[in-house]
Amino acid sequence: MIRSIETFRVKVPLKKPFKTALRTLTTAESVVVKIIDSEGRAGYGEAPPTHVITGDSLSGIEAAINEVIGPKCIGQSVLARENLLHTIHTSMVGNTSAKAALDCAVHDLLAQHAGLPLYQFLGGSRDTLETDYTVSVNAPEEMASDALQFIQDGFSILKIKVGIGAIEEDLKRIRAIREKAPDCVLRLDANQGWTAKEAIYAIRKMEDEGLNIELVEQPVKAHDIEGLKQVTDHTYTPVMADESVFSPKDAIRVLQMRAADLINIKLMKAGGIHQALTIAKLAESYGIECMTGSMIETKVGITAAAHFAASQRNITRFDFDAPLLLAEDIVVGGVSYHQSEMKLANTPGLGILTIQNHAVI
Repeated sequence: MIRSIETFRVKVPLKKPFKTALRTLTTAESVVVKIIDSEGRAGYGEAPPTHVITGDSLSGIEAAINEVIGPKCIGQSVLARENLLHTIHTSMVGNTSAKAALDCAVHDLLAQHAGLPLYQFLGGSRDTLETDYTVSVNAPEEMASDALQFIQDGFSILKIKVGIGAIEEDLKRIRAIREKAPDCVLRLDANQGWTAKEAIYAIRKMEDEGLNIELVEQPVKAHDIEGLKQVTDHTYTPVMADESVFSPKDAIRVLQMRAADLINIKLMKAGGIHQALTIAKLAESYGIECMTGSMIETKVGITAAAHFAASQRNITRFDFDAPLLLAEDIVVGGVSYHQSEMKLANTPGLGILTIQNHAVI
């Protein structure tokens, strides 16, 4: 039975500004939610404000949890998960980040009650993951220098942000990075920064030059599914849908149209693990593999996303470098990192022990 729900804000500076085609961040801010059940267990979730993707703000997340969704959850049984998760996902329209935080906290509690790590409770496919590392969009020389540093730090998969300025500038960025990193796996993320024609031109150019790009993520605007399909149909390099897929309904449209070769599932878009599992299974039924990524989050949100991703065989790529971008780790427990390798603890639930001065009851 849910006894109480509380929220608090966290704020951590980034080591270096994080730049994409959509925004530039120097600080990571989030709302952390803690759900306490009648037996004294604490479940944790996190919701970062990602205005340009989900439309969520810090104050909006807090209001959604504390004033609308949370009060309807008090007194409900965690073990009646279908009823509780239905309440979370139908109490209001949108607000997917707030829903995700509550959803993850509920799943943390469920796994604790079962005495299992969350990844085992959900499916248990693996207990280690390899994350990529993101190269923010900057001048070609700076991006190449950053890429080389990340490789020296032990990362063999780089996610390259593009989509700002002229297409030729993006091509210069990729060429400069590939010259410094001839053997590294390169993933591109345009963050909706190209038109369909620009994307086809750029991707074909990279193919002709042998730049060996593993995939291109969200080349066009989120709503432009026809444009996404056009890029997918007219290039050899796999195309991944990200912002185009929030919900299972979005996934069905992309899958039925064969508009993308891959789908990036993020808990903050899906509204949490419950809906994310549906998207993963839908994609699997179409023979489409998935990545799980994140926003700029602390280890609270990343640990939940990593447990979800590790539970499913069809999730084959992982973008969980966000905690490594932060100047400070405020979370004790949860997922651990050794260079690019992530290890999930075998403690029940998410295994989160402390957040700042907030200890698990």
